[in-house]
Amino acid sequence: MSSTDLRAEIRDFLSSRRARITPEEAGLPAYGGNRRVKGLRREEVAMLAGVSVDYYIRMERGSLTGASDSVLDSLAVALRLDDAERDHLFALAHQSHSTLTRRKRSTAVTVRPVLQQVLDAIIDAPAWIRNGRHDILAMNPLARALYSPVLAEPRRPANTTRFVYLEPEAAQEFFVDYEQITRDAAAMLRLEAGKNPHDKALIELVGELSTQSGLFRKHWASQDVRFHRSGRKRLRHPVVGQLDLDFEAMELPSEPGLQLNIYTAAAGTPTADAIKMLASWAASQELLPTEQKTADEPG
Repeated sequence: MSSTDLRAEIRDFLSSRRARITPEEAGLPAYGGNRRVKGLRREEVAMLAGVSVDYYIRMERGSLTGASDSVLDSLAVALRLDDAERDHLFALAHQSHSTLTRRKRSTAVTVRPVLQQVLDAIIDAPAWIRNGRHDILAMNPLARALYSPVLAEPRRPANTTRFVYLEPEAAQEFFVDYEQITRDAAAMLRLEAGKNPHDKALIELVGELSTQSGLFRKHWASQDVRFHRSGRKRLRHPVVGQLDLDFEAMELPSEPGLQLNIYTAAAGTPTADAIKMLASWAASQELLPTEQKTADEPG
């Protein structure tokens, strides 16, 4: 992300958050019936955040340089940012504070063999590891069976966001809540872009999706950001039918930037029975390869 791009990111993020809050929601009187702006005015945000109007205008024009944590916290409260949005604001500020040219870097594309061992030790639940770009890096056999529609495309590494946006027919069949999945995917990718704006592969992925998917362009322009930590995932598997799965997503402290995802179902539920059927089916199949060689595996 160039300095120009960074300023645009800050401007668009702050203005979009400001536009969604009405004076009534902020506890402010709405003087006059003809407001020219959607949501709060800049001076109203400045008042709520306890900063001068000129200072807030500079921030919204793309300059967070010199903004202290306390100012950012006050701004987050004024704009009613959730945890993901607050993290995104601080990430953008961190980029603004750097006056040195940052080395372009990419997030991990391989996993250590011991992590594959961990995945393979999880035998009753689909488990897989991805990076911040949503590249699938490693899976256990049950996850390969579960995500067989995603892995059907031969391009490697398989990428769940690329599948969602560039294989819409297959993705709509696989993901029951397809519309929500598309919004979440773009929001998670934007959160990653705030943390790693110089990731060349991430920049290329966003460019590819923006060029080829109008739906992605729409969701990307919303400036929404979102965590992916836990919740419910509803899938429609071609072999065992619909699965209503609980998921937990955990960062790996030993591998910054990588995330372990595990899907489970409560015992005695139809989904739990379907997972057992899926395991039996997986044992009889020559499953598609995951993504990459492990870190210590020869080329």
